[in-house]
Amino acid sequence: MKILLVNGSPNEKKCTYTALCKVAEALEEENIETEILHLGNKLVADCIACGKCREIGKCVFDDVANVLIEKAKTSDGFVFGTPVYYAHPTGRILSILDRAFYAGKKEFEFKPGASIVSARRGGTVASFDVLNKYFTINQMPIVSSNYWNNVHGNTVEEVKQDLEGMHVMYNLGKNMAWMLKCIEAGKKENIKHPENKDVKTNFIR
Repeated sequence: MKILLVNGSPNEKKCTYTALCKVAEALEEENIETEILHLGNKLVADCIACGKCREIGKCVFDDVANVLIEKAKTSDGFVFGTPVYYAHPTGRILSILDRAFYAGKKEFEFKPGASIVSARRGGTVASFDVLNKYFTINQMPIVSSNYWNNVHGNTVEEVKQDLEGMHVMYNLGKNMAWMLKCIEAGKKENIKHPENKDVKTNFIR
């Protein structure tokens, strides 16, 4: 079993990375393989609603969004991490997730997901809520911890001093491992996820 942890910060190994590593530590203690994917600091495009991905099976902008989709194929669950920018997730992670979830929807469906947020002070709960929306629209079980999944600090050292936040990250990893094992046990008993139908309507009459 493998969990893909996505670092939505432009800084590869700073505060968000520190929190993700704590989640990974708990997962690895439970013999769950982990990989941290850094989304980088290069320019990324927003989804332009061209619909081309429905024809070619990937996004027309061939960047880290397509890397994420490919890695999702062999992942059993996900943790999305972001710092807080103006009380919301980074534009980078939102642009990438918009495109990855639209172009690679089936690679994420029914796999457990969790989000974590790093902030100097405020904006964590709003950012946490935004990232969780990707899971709820795609039939993905959301993994929680014993508090909202956030850490506080302006530097790596300060984040490590947030003992409660770091313990929340650790507990999140343990809960993710537990859910993965429950899903695996269900598969052995031939318990399959539902095949739900998609019906679209609008409100224009």
